[in-house]
Amino acid sequence: MREAFSRLISEIRAGKFVYTGEIAPGKTTRIETLVESAKALGRHVVACNVTDNPRARANMGSLAASIAIQERAGVEAICQMTARDRNRIALTSDLLGASALGVRNVLVMSGDHPSLGDNPSAMPVYDLDSAQMVELVRRMVDDGTDLAGNRIDGEVRIHVGVTGNPNADPLEVEIAKLERKAQLGAEFIQTQAVFDIEVAEGFLDAVDGFGIPVLIGILPCRSSKIAEQIAKNVPGIRVPEEYLEKLRAAEDLNERASIDEKIDQMNEEYFSGMVSELRRTARLAGVHIMGVAYGRIVGRIADGVERKERQDGV
Repeated sequence: MREAFSRLISEIRAGKFVYTGEIAPGKTTRIETLVESAKALGRHVVACNVTDNPRARANMGSLAASIAIQERAGVEAICQMTARDRNRIALTSDLLGASALGVRNVLVMSGDHPSLGDNPSAMPVYDLDSAQMVELVRRMVDDGTDLAGNRIDGEVRIHVGVTGNPNADPLEVEIAKLERKAQLGAEFIQTQAVFDIEVAEGFLDAVDGFGIPVLIGILPCRSSKIAEQIAKNVPGIRVPEEYLEKLRAAEDLNERASIDEKIDQMNEEYFSGMVSELRRTARLAGVHIMGVAYGRIVGRIADGVERKERQDGV
Protein backbone atom coordinates (compact mmCIF):
# COMPACT_ATOMS: atom_id res chain seq x y z
CA MET A 1 0.00 0.00 0.00
CA ARG A 2 1.23 3.47 -0.87
CA GLU A 3 2.22 5.85 1.91
CA ALA A 4 -0.52 8.18 3.20
CA PHE A 5 0.48 11.82 2.82
CA SER A 6 -2.74 13.49 3.91
CA ARG A 7 -5.23 13.44 6.77
CA LEU A 8 -8.00 12.63 4.27
CA ILE A 9 -6.37 9.42 3.09
CA SER A 10 -5.11 8.50 6.57
CA GLU A 11 -8.61 8.68 8.04
CA ILE A 12 -10.19 6.78 5.15
CA ARG A 13 -7.63 4.00 5.51
CA ALA A 14 -8.24 3.91 9.24
CA GLY A 15 -11.89 3.11 8.51
CA LYS A 16 -13.28 6.45 9.65
CA PHE A 17 -16.34 7.84 7.91
CA VAL A 18 -15.20 11.19 6.52
CA TYR A 19 -16.89 14.40 5.48
CA THR A 20 -15.48 16.90 3.01
CA GLY A 21 -16.81 20.35 2.18
CA GLU A 22 -16.35 22.83 -0.62
CA ILE A 23 -14.87 26.31 -0.95
CA ALA A 24 -15.44 28.30 -4.15
CA PRO A 25 -12.99 31.19 -4.67
CA GLY A 26 -14.63 34.06 -6.50
CA LYS A 27 -13.40 36.73 -8.87
CA THR A 28 -11.65 38.55 -6.07
CA THR A 29 -8.34 39.31 -4.41
CA ARG A 30 -9.88 39.17 -0.93
CA ILE A 31 -8.81 36.02 0.86
CA GLU A 32 -10.38 36.75 4.25
CA THR A 33 -13.85 35.43 3.38
CA LEU A 34 -12.41 32.16 2.07
CA VAL A 35 -10.32 31.71 5.19
CA GLU A 36 -13.28 32.34 7.50
CA SER A 37 -15.46 29.94 5.52
CA ALA A 38 -12.76 27.29 5.72
CA LYS A 39 -12.40 27.77 9.48
CA ALA A 40 -16.14 27.24 9.92
CA LEU A 41 -16.14 24.13 7.70
CA GLY A 42 -13.04 22.78 9.41
CA ARG A 43 -15.06 22.08 12.55
CA HIS A 44 -17.01 19.39 10.67
CA VAL A 45 -14.90 18.14 7.73
CA VAL A 46 -11.57 16.43 7.29
CA ALA A 47 -10.75 18.47 4.16
CA CYS A 48 -12.18 21.17 1.89
CA ASN A 49 -12.38 20.99 -1.89
CA VAL A 50 -11.18 24.22 -3.48
CA THR A 51 -12.83 24.67 -6.86
CA ASP A 52 -10.93 25.44 -10.07
CA ASN A 53 -12.93 28.00 -12.05
CA PRO A 54 -16.19 26.02 -12.04
CA ARG A 55 -18.47 26.47 -15.04
CA ALA A 56 -15.47 28.03 -16.82
CA ARG A 57 -15.64 31.29 -14.88
CA ALA A 58 -12.31 33.01 -14.21
CA ASN A 59 -11.85 33.21 -10.43
CA MET A 60 -9.00 33.15 -7.95
CA GLY A 61 -6.80 30.16 -8.69
CA SER A 62 -7.48 26.97 -6.76
CA LEU A 63 -3.82 26.35 -5.92
CA ALA A 64 -3.28 29.80 -4.42
CA ALA A 65 -6.54 29.54 -2.49
CA SER A 66 -5.68 26.02 -1.28
CA ILE A 67 -2.34 27.16 0.11
CA ALA A 68 -3.94 30.16 1.84
CA ILE A 69 -6.66 28.00 3.38
CA GLN A 70 -4.16 25.47 4.72
CA GLU A 71 -1.81 28.11 6.11
CA ARG A 72 -4.35 30.60 7.47
CA ALA A 73 -7.31 28.41 8.39
CA GLY A 74 -5.46 25.22 9.30
CA VAL A 75 -7.80 23.12 7.16
CA GLU A 76 -6.55 20.50 4.72
CA ALA A 77 -7.32 21.28 1.08
CA ILE A 78 -8.31 19.13 -1.87
CA CYS A 79 -7.09 21.26 -4.75
CA GLN A 80 -9.16 20.83 -7.89
CA MET A 81 -7.23 20.95 -11.18
CA THR A 82 -8.87 20.99 -14.61
CA ALA A 83 -7.41 20.06 -17.99
CA ARG A 84 -9.38 22.86 -19.65
CA ASP A 85 -6.95 25.71 -18.95
CA ARG A 86 -3.47 24.11 -18.83
CA ASN A 87 -1.26 21.92 -20.96
CA ARG A 88 0.89 19.18 -19.45
CA ILE A 89 3.74 21.61 -18.82
CA ALA A 90 1.58 23.90 -16.71
CA LEU A 91 -0.10 20.98 -14.92
CA THR A 92 3.27 19.45 -14.05
CA SER A 93 4.47 22.84 -12.84
CA ASP A 94 1.40 23.34 -10.63
CA LEU A 95 1.71 19.85 -9.16
CA LEU A 96 5.37 20.46 -8.29
CA GLY A 97 4.41 23.71 -6.61
CA ALA A 98 1.50 22.09 -4.77
CA SER A 99 3.71 19.35 -3.38
CA ALA A 100 6.48 21.76 -2.41
CA LEU A 101 4.03 23.98 -0.50
CA GLY A 102 2.21 21.21 1.34
CA VAL A 103 -0.95 20.55 -0.71
CA ARG A 104 -1.40 16.81 -0.39
CA ASN A 105 -4.66 16.12 -2.28
CA VAL A 106 -5.69 17.00 -5.81
CA LEU A 107 -8.94 16.25 -7.61
CA VAL A 108 -8.46 16.09 -11.37
CA MET A 109 -11.19 16.75 -13.93
CA SER A 110 -11.66 17.83 -17.52
CA GLY A 111 -13.52 21.07 -16.75
CA ASP A 112 -16.46 22.75 -18.48
CA HIS A 113 -15.83 24.21 -21.93
CA PRO A 114 -14.90 27.95 -21.95
CA SER A 115 -17.90 28.73 -24.19
CA LEU A 116 -20.10 28.12 -21.11
CA GLY A 117 -18.27 30.61 -18.91
CA ASP A 118 -17.72 34.32 -18.45
CA ASN A 119 -14.90 34.50 -21.05
CA PRO A 120 -16.55 32.56 -23.88
CA SER A 121 -13.95 33.55 -26.49
CA ALA A 122 -11.15 31.87 -24.47
CA MET A 123 -9.35 28.99 -26.19
CA PRO A 124 -9.66 25.60 -24.45
CA VAL A 125 -6.51 23.54 -23.90
CA TYR A 126 -7.46 19.94 -23.01
CA ASP A 127 -3.93 18.73 -23.73
CA LEU A 128 -4.61 15.87 -21.30
CA ASP A 129 -7.88 14.26 -20.31
CA SER A 130 -8.66 13.48 -16.68
CA ALA A 131 -7.38 9.90 -16.97
CA GLN A 132 -4.06 11.14 -18.36
CA MET A 133 -3.92 13.62 -15.47
CA VAL A 134 -4.18 10.68 -13.07
CA GLU A 135 -1.29 9.04 -14.93
CA LEU A 136 0.73 12.27 -14.68
CA VAL A 137 0.32 12.41 -10.89
CA ARG A 138 1.15 8.73 -10.51
CA ARG A 139 4.32 9.09 -12.61
CA MET A 140 5.40 12.06 -10.53
CA VAL A 141 4.69 10.37 -7.20
CA ASP A 142 5.68 6.77 -7.96
CA ASP A 143 8.46 7.13 -10.53
CA GLY A 144 9.79 10.62 -9.87
CA THR A 145 9.33 11.67 -13.50
CA ASP A 146 6.93 13.65 -15.65
CA LEU A 147 5.02 12.13 -18.56
CA ALA A 148 8.01 12.58 -20.86
CA GLY A 149 10.32 10.73 -18.47
CA ASN A 150 12.17 13.80 -17.23
CA ARG A 151 13.52 13.31 -13.70
CA ILE A 152 12.16 15.34 -10.77
CA ASP A 153 14.45 16.59 -8.02
CA GLY A 154 12.86 15.69 -4.69
CA GLU A 155 9.71 13.76 -3.75
CA VAL A 156 6.20 14.52 -4.96
CA ARG A 157 3.79 13.76 -2.10
CA ILE A 158 0.26 14.06 -3.47
CA HIS A 159 -2.87 11.89 -3.53
CA VAL A 160 -5.01 12.01 -6.67
CA GLY A 161 -8.78 11.78 -6.74
CA VAL A 162 -11.29 11.78 -9.58
CA THR A 163 -14.93 12.70 -10.03
CA GLY A 164 -17.83 10.39 -10.86
CA ASN A 165 -21.39 11.07 -11.94
CA PRO A 166 -24.00 8.65 -10.56
CA ASN A 167 -26.64 10.48 -12.64
CA ALA A 168 -24.94 9.63 -15.95
CA ASP A 169 -27.10 8.10 -18.65
CA PRO A 170 -26.01 5.57 -19.71
CA LEU A 171 -24.21 4.81 -16.45
CA GLU A 172 -22.13 2.07 -18.07
CA VAL A 173 -20.03 4.62 -19.98
CA GLU A 174 -19.28 6.55 -16.79
CA ILE A 175 -18.31 3.35 -14.98
CA ALA A 176 -15.96 2.36 -17.81
CA LYS A 177 -14.19 5.72 -17.55
CA LEU A 178 -13.81 5.33 -13.80
CA GLU A 179 -12.47 1.81 -14.19
CA ARG A 180 -9.70 3.12 -16.43
CA LYS A 181 -8.83 5.82 -13.89
CA ALA A 182 -8.78 3.22 -11.13
CA GLN A 183 -6.38 1.09 -13.15
CA LEU A 184 -4.14 4.14 -13.64
CA GLY A 185 -3.97 4.71 -9.88
CA ALA A 186 -6.76 7.07 -8.78
CA GLU A 187 -7.02 6.94 -4.98
CA PHE A 188 -10.51 8.26 -4.23
CA ILE A 189 -13.73 9.23 -5.99
CA GLN A 190 -15.93 12.21 -5.18
CA THR A 191 -19.22 12.25 -7.02
CA GLN A 192 -21.52 14.80 -8.52
CA ALA A 193 -24.48 15.71 -6.35
CA VAL A 194 -27.00 12.92 -5.77
CA PHE A 195 -30.50 13.42 -4.35
CA ASP A 196 -31.91 9.94 -5.02
CA ILE A 197 -30.81 7.08 -2.77
CA GLU A 198 -31.46 4.44 -5.44
CA VAL A 199 -29.24 6.29 -7.91
CA ALA A 200 -26.48 6.46 -5.30
CA GLU A 201 -26.83 2.76 -4.46
CA GLY A 202 -26.64 1.78 -8.12
CA PHE A 203 -23.44 3.78 -8.60
CA LEU A 204 -21.80 2.46 -5.43
CA ASP A 205 -22.60 -1.09 -6.43
CA ALA A 206 -21.14 -0.55 -9.92
CA VAL A 207 -17.78 0.79 -8.67
CA ASP A 208 -17.48 -1.51 -5.65
CA GLY A 209 -15.05 -3.83 -7.37
CA PHE A 210 -12.55 -1.07 -8.18
CA GLY A 211 -11.23 -0.93 -4.63
CA ILE A 212 -11.35 2.87 -4.45
CA PRO A 213 -13.00 4.73 -1.56
CA VAL A 214 -16.05 6.72 -2.67
CA LEU A 215 -17.42 9.93 -1.20
CA ILE A 216 -20.98 10.50 -2.39
CA GLY A 217 -21.74 14.14 -3.20
CA ILE A 218 -24.81 15.85 -1.82
CA LEU A 219 -26.04 19.38 -2.49
CA PRO A 220 -28.37 20.82 0.15
CA CYS A 221 -30.13 23.90 -1.28
CA ARG A 222 -31.15 27.00 0.66
CA SER A 223 -34.31 27.56 -1.38
CA SER A 224 -36.54 25.95 -3.98
CA LYS A 225 -35.45 28.64 -6.45
CA ILE A 226 -31.81 27.61 -6.12
CA ALA A 227 -32.72 23.93 -6.51
CA GLU A 228 -34.76 24.68 -9.63
CA GLN A 229 -31.87 26.66 -11.15
CA ILE A 230 -29.47 23.79 -10.46
CA ALA A 231 -31.85 21.29 -12.02
CA LYS A 232 -32.20 23.49 -15.10
CA ASN A 233 -28.68 24.81 -15.61
CA VAL A 234 -26.11 22.40 -14.13
CA PRO A 235 -25.30 19.46 -16.41
CA GLY A 236 -25.15 16.03 -14.81
CA ILE A 237 -27.34 16.77 -11.79
CA ARG A 238 -30.94 15.60 -11.39
CA VAL A 239 -33.08 17.14 -8.66
CA PRO A 240 -36.14 14.97 -7.92
CA GLU A 241 -39.56 16.51 -7.57
CA GLU A 242 -39.84 15.03 -4.07
CA TYR A 243 -36.94 17.19 -2.89
CA LEU A 244 -38.34 20.29 -4.58
CA GLU A 245 -41.71 19.73 -2.94
CA LYS A 246 -40.11 19.43 0.49
CA LEU A 247 -38.28 22.72 -0.05
CA ARG A 248 -41.46 24.47 -1.17
CA ALA A 249 -43.32 23.15 1.86
CA ALA A 250 -40.56 24.41 4.16
CA GLU A 251 -40.87 27.86 2.60
CA ASP A 252 -44.49 28.13 3.77
CA LEU A 253 -43.85 30.19 6.89
CA ASN A 254 -45.80 29.38 10.02
CA GLU A 255 -45.63 30.58 13.61
CA ARG A 256 -43.38 27.81 14.90
CA ALA A 257 -40.19 28.51 12.98
CA SER A 258 -38.51 30.84 10.53
CA ILE A 259 -38.19 29.83 6.89
CA ASP A 260 -34.41 29.41 7.24
CA GLU A 261 -34.78 27.11 10.22
CA LYS A 262 -37.45 25.04 8.47
CA ILE A 263 -35.27 24.66 5.38
CA ASP A 264 -32.25 23.73 7.51
CA GLN A 265 -34.31 21.11 9.33
CA MET A 266 -35.69 19.71 6.08
CA ASN A 267 -32.20 19.40 4.56
CA GLU A 268 -30.84 17.83 7.72
CA GLU A 269 -33.59 15.21 7.79
CA TYR A 270 -33.51 14.50 4.05
CA PHE A 271 -29.76 14.06 3.67
CA SER A 272 -28.93 12.54 7.07
CA GLY A 273 -31.55 9.87 6.38
CA MET A 274 -30.11 9.27 2.92
CA VAL A 275 -26.51 9.02 4.19
CA SER A 276 -27.46 6.72 7.06
CA GLU A 277 -29.26 4.38 4.67
CA LEU A 278 -26.30 4.33 2.27
CA ARG A 279 -23.94 3.50 5.11
CA ARG A 280 -26.19 0.56 5.97
CA THR A 281 -26.65 -0.80 2.45
CA ALA A 282 -23.45 0.06 0.54
CA ARG A 283 -19.70 0.45 0.87
CA LEU A 284 -19.27 4.20 1.45
CA ALA A 285 -16.13 5.99 2.67
CA GLY A 286 -17.74 9.35 3.27
CA VAL A 287 -19.80 12.24 2.01
CA HIS A 288 -18.83 15.35 0.08
CA ILE A 289 -21.21 18.15 1.07
CA MET A 290 -21.39 20.90 -1.53
CA GLY A 291 -22.85 23.55 0.74
CA VAL A 292 -21.22 26.59 -0.90
CA ALA A 293 -22.62 29.73 0.78
CA TYR A 294 -24.57 27.36 3.04
CA GLY A 295 -21.84 26.30 5.41
CA ARG A 296 -24.06 26.01 8.47
CA ILE A 297 -25.82 22.98 7.02
CA VAL A 298 -22.64 20.87 6.90
CA GLY A 299 -22.45 20.37 10.66
CA ARG A 300 -26.18 19.81 10.93
CA ILE A 301 -26.13 16.98 8.40
CA ALA A 302 -23.08 15.33 10.00
CA ASP A 303 -24.66 15.61 13.45
CA GLY A 304 -27.97 14.36 12.05
CA VAL A 305 -26.31 11.23 10.66
CA GLU A 306 -24.66 10.49 14.00
CA ARG A 307 -27.87 11.09 15.92
CA LYS A 308 -29.93 8.90 13.57
CA GLU A 309 -27.46 6.04 13.78
CA ARG A 310 -27.43 6.21 17.57
CA GLN A 311 -31.23 6.00 17.53
CA ASP A 312 -31.11 3.05 15.14
CA GLY A 313 -28.40 1.34 17.21
CA VAL A 314 -25.83 1.40 14.40
